[in-house]
Amino acid sequence: MEMTVKKRKLILEDGSVYLGEAFGSETDKMVELVFNTSMVGYQEILSDPSYTGQAVVMTYPLIGNYGMCEDDYETLIPSMSGLIVREYCDEPSNFRSANTLSQIMKTYDIAGISKIDTRKLARHIRDFGSCKAYLVSEDSDTDKALERLKAWKPDPDVVSKVSTGNIYKAGMLVDNTNKQKYKHIVAIDCGMKKNILRELSKRGCSITVVPWDTSADAIKELCPDGLFISNGPGDPQDVKQTIETVKNMIGYCPIFGICLGHQIISLAYGAKTYKLKFGHRGGNHPVKNLYKDRIEITSQNHSYAVDDESLKGTGLEATHINLLDNTVEGVACKKDRVFSVQYHPESAPGPQDSSYLFDEFLKMIDDKNANSKEVVKNA
Repeated sequence: MEMTVKKRKLILEDGSVYLGEAFGSETDKMVELVFNTSMVGYQEILSDPSYTGQAVVMTYPLIGNYGMCEDDYETLIPSMSGLIVREYCDEPSNFRSANTLSQIMKTYDIAGISKIDTRKLARHIRDFGSCKAYLVSEDSDTDKALERLKAWKPDPDVVSKVSTGNIYKAGMLVDNTNKQKYKHIVAIDCGMKKNILRELSKRGCSITVVPWDTSADAIKELCPDGLFISNGPGDPQDVKQTIETVKNMIGYCPIFGICLGHQIISLAYGAKTYKLKFGHRGGNHPVKNLYKDRIEITSQNHSYAVDDESLKGTGLEATHINLLDNTVEGVACKKDRVFSVQYHPESAPGPQDSSYLFDEFLKMIDDKNANSKEVVKNA
């Protein structure tokens, strides 16, 4: 017997309506609408905390075909609001798959809609910018839904919702039987992806993960060799506690930031950020490394960027630029041993051109430790 397929509407704040088929959660959702151009990696996208409160339009037409694998989540509790696809596959072919995409979306209350023209929708976002949207059932009154949507304001307090509530250890755990000196990294969790921990761990780091609002004094008590500031959702100017912490950590130890962490570091130095028209989200963004004069293909997911002009006089300099729109993709202060990038060198799956950045961070720590020992020796 053929199953009845439930219909769902996607209503944009300009009054545009798309009718499609529902999957995932049946809850109505007000969202910020964005698009991602990646051909693979929907599990990473679904479980990336940086998408909190957003609904993602996938431009690749077939989604769900390899299911959901237990080892591939970027966070334990996905916080995306919606997923919009052309064709949804509910019968994945993958020996590693433990659940269908729709099953996981129901578990974590993520609404889905398929069988709509995602090409048209992505062009709309490209031309008019990211916008508010409402995922509702087919029989919902469109005019009333549009009124509620126009009155809705996204929650600015998103980082606190996705950050860890407790300090915990990750990576290499030091014991008395192993005499190797592990680098101790304190990672500020603003919505951190698990693959960042995997990348640091496989390089022999002992990691202490702390909440987003942890003070500099509390971090210094942990005696880190290096400080890492993670990716995360929302407007970087809303995480004032983290910005203040970074200000007070500058000069104490080497600092590395990714995505939101990059923006936070820039704000801590006195630079400014602004919201992009439709953001950068995909797995093939070309970025030029200005130091090495080479091009990297990068994975990206961000709505905000650092204002290039505002870097003047801050002590930071641009190290990377996006070749599609010339926006700042990396900054550094050599004197303070601080650097950051806007894109995701840890992306999984994704291009690996930028994985060297984790090695650069650890080399920076080694150089600082070597200099410190030389100072003590000559004292």
